[in-house]
Amino acid sequence: MTIILISVIFFALIFEFINGFHDTANAIATSVYTRALSVGAAIALAASMNFLGALVFEGVAKTISTGLVSESANLEEYVILAALLGAIIWNLFTWWRAIPSSSSHALIGSLVGASIVYTAGIEDIVWSGVLEKVIIPLFTSPIIGFLLGFGIMKLIFVVLASRPRARTNKVFSKLQIFSAAAVAFTHGTNDAQKTMGIITLALVTSGVLDAGAGIPLWVKLACGATIAAGTSVGGWKIMKTMGGGVTKLEPAGGFAAQTSSAIVIQVMTLLHAPISTTHVITTSVMGVGSARRLKAVKWKIAKDIVLTWVITLPVCAFLGAFCTIVIEGVIAI
Repeated sequence: MTIILISVIFFALIFEFINGFHDTANAIATSVYTRALSVGAAIALAASMNFLGALVFEGVAKTISTGLVSESANLEEYVILAALLGAIIWNLFTWWRAIPSSSSHALIGSLVGASIVYTAGIEDIVWSGVLEKVIIPLFTSPIIGFLLGFGIMKLIFVVLASRPRARTNKVFSKLQIFSAAAVAFTHGTNDAQKTMGIITLALVTSGVLDAGAGIPLWVKLACGATIAAGTSVGGWKIMKTMGGGVTKLEPAGGFAAQTSSAIVIQVMTLLHAPISTTHVITTSVMGVGSARRLKAVKWKIAKDIVLTWVITLPVCAFLGAFCTIVIEGVIAI
C-alpha cells in the first residue's frame, strides 16, 4: 500500500469515528430525553446495534464506490483523501455548532467537488446516480419521516385516549428500548456503509482490489468497530438539540419518532440510497410534535436545521474541491 492509500484509510476511519459521535443523537437522544434509558445504557445499545447493522448490508457502500463517479474518471487516491478531509471539516464544524447535519451528504458533496476539480469537468459525475440516490431521497425521506411520525403519533392518541397518562408513559418507556435499538441498527446499515464505500473506492483506484469484487470483510469490520467506538464517545451537543430542542417529547412520542425513523431508513437502505439518518429522525420528531399541535414544534430551530441541510451539499462540494487544490499544490512542490 502507498502512503496516500494508508492516509485515505486512516482518515476514512477518522470520518467514521466522527460520524459515530456526530450522529449518536439520532438513535438515542429521544430515549435519553424521555428517560426511557440512561445515557450509559443508551450509548451502549446504540454502539452495539450500529456495529451489527454495519455488517449486514453493503448496497449503500456500492452506491458510494461505483454509483456517483464513473470509472473513466480514474481518480487518484489523493482525490478521495481530499473528499474525506472536506467532509471531516464540515462534520466538526456542525458538531461544534450543535447542528444535526448530514454526514452522508457531507461526504457525497465533498467527493463530487473533489472529482470535478480533479477531472476539470462534470462529465465523469454519474448525475443519474446523484439524482436518484442522493437528491431525490434528500427531499423524499425527510417528508416521509415527518408524515409517518405524524401518523403514528395520531394513531397512538386515538388508541390510548382513555388510558391513564402515567401508565401509558411507563409502557412506552419500555417500548422505546426496542425502537432505539431499531434506529441504531438501521443507522449502522446506512451510515456506516458510506465509509465502507469510500475505502473500497480507494482500494479499487489504487489497484489493490478488483472492480466489482465487493466490500472486503476487513473493511466492514473496521468501519463497524470504528462507528461503534465513535458512538460510545457520545454526541452531547447534538443530543440536546435532537432530544428536546425541536419539540418536547414524552415516551409515546419518542417511540413514534424512533419507529417511523427506523422504517424509513431501512426502506432506503434496501433501495441502496445513502440518505441522511439525521434528516429522517429530525423530521420524524417534528411530525410527532405537530401531531400534538403545530405550536409544539420550535419552528425557528427547525428552520435553522433545514437551512443546514440545504447548504451541506454545495458547501462540502466546495470544501472537497478546495482540499483537492491544496493537496495538488503540496504534491507539486
